[in-house]
Amino acid sequence: MTETTTPLAVRSPVAPPALGGLGLFTVLLAAALPLIDFFIVNVALPTIGADLAASESVLELVVAGYGLAYAVLLVLGGRLGDLFGRRRLFLGGMAAFGVTSLACGLAPTAWTLVAARVAQGAASAAMLPQVLATIQSATAGSRRAKAMGLYGATAGLAMVAGQILGGVLVAATPLSFLFGAGTGWRAVFLVNVPVVLVGLFLAARTVPETRAQRPEPVDGPGTVLLAATLLALLAPLTEGRAAGWPLWTWLSLAAFPFLAWSFYAVERRADRLGRTPLVPPSLFELVSLRRGLLLILPFSMGFSGFMFVIAVALQEGAGLGPVQAGLALIPLAVTFLFTSIAGPRLIARYGTRVVTAGAVIQAVGLALIMLAAWRSWPDLGLVALLPGGAIAGVGQALQLPVVFRIVLSEVPPARAGVGSGVMITTQQSALALGVATLGTLFLSLAPGMGMRNALVTTLLVQLAGVALTGLLSLRLPRTVV
Repeated sequence: MTETTTPLAVRSPVAPPALGGLGLFTVLLAAALPLIDFFIVNVALPTIGADLAASESVLELVVAGYGLAYAVLLVLGGRLGDLFGRRRLFLGGMAAFGVTSLACGLAPTAWTLVAARVAQGAASAAMLPQVLATIQSATAGSRRAKAMGLYGATAGLAMVAGQILGGVLVAATPLSFLFGAGTGWRAVFLVNVPVVLVGLFLAARTVPETRAQRPEPVDGPGTVLLAATLLALLAPLTEGRAAGWPLWTWLSLAAFPFLAWSFYAVERRADRLGRTPLVPPSLFELVSLRRGLLLILPFSMGFSGFMFVIAVALQEGAGLGPVQAGLALIPLAVTFLFTSIAGPRLIARYGTRVVTAGAVIQAVGLALIMLAAWRSWPDLGLVALLPGGAIAGVGQALQLPVVFRIVLSEVPPARAGVGSGVMITTQQSALALGVATLGTLFLSLAPGMGMRNALVTTLLVQLAGVALTGLLSLRLPRTVV
């Protein structure tokens, strides 16, 4: 893809600092942590509910509180990194993530856990945008392409590994001698602490400092309106079913389009007046970014919705324990990993049509999973899911890393923070929407249709989303840097 001249282009006269191999490993380690923690809780929720006597609505908040804080603050985190230095925000965010993980693991009550999860989401929002912004600013050429491919592979693998790791940690109950039986869920949070300590040690020595050449102040009105817009959409969708769809959920959804329009109007006016909006509308003049973001939405919604639904179906419907439910996803994780490694060579040869092929392959894998659920229920586990899971993992790995590269391929280093924040906000919002929509559909259908039929119906809806992803991929630029 040739370099495109845009109003956003700002060239630095100074050569950017280099991100070495160990530094790249460190930022990718940090990138994995927030995504693992988004999914690791899925298999731990039944144990949390039993141990802390938490209702279903409170358990929903354990998931939603983290996701909402994370999504709402991501763009602001990217802007603060541009302004104050990405390494500084990265270190601060990682340290805060470790502290809040400790608070989650030691939470004495369900509401304390919810509060700690909200704080953990805010810490993630400070840390994660700096990963992509540092890669954009401290690498170039083939090194940047390789680093972005590895980031996409890390993100996809982290989402699957989180659920597998959660099952293993919950069942291992390594903390029962301290907290009593049934407290293995605490390990899914406390395991972050030593990882963060290692990450801080490495980051202080290997991650270079980068920032925008022309620091831009924080857009207060834009920040408030973006937060209100995302909350108006995500809060009722994630909490509505468990809360019984009270009046506030419908009022919030009704307010969403007006808030979204207000945010766009304020940002466009600031851009025209020469101010610095939180999300510059001119950023969307980049075709690669605009079309890539559009594709991320259905892909991420389907990914997170599938992970949530399969966790519930395997544990509550098929009667599997957390370890068996987690291990059933190993074929998907393994094929995702190895396909991601081969991905850059395929992209160099076939371009972005790899994404289209990935959607077709994922659809085949999803169809095999549906067939297994229909035929084998309730004996659904590792063996029954192996063919479909393995094929779906290949298809997903051919899509996610490529799309991440496409979205940021034309964003100039000076706007790396805001570009990264916009992309991750889109992804995180879609992850939350996937759990809210597909999860709500599945849980609403299960009492009347039974678990098997509800699972198959939900997977059919996801299959439609995969078809949409494949169609959208045809509009991507043919090549990607």
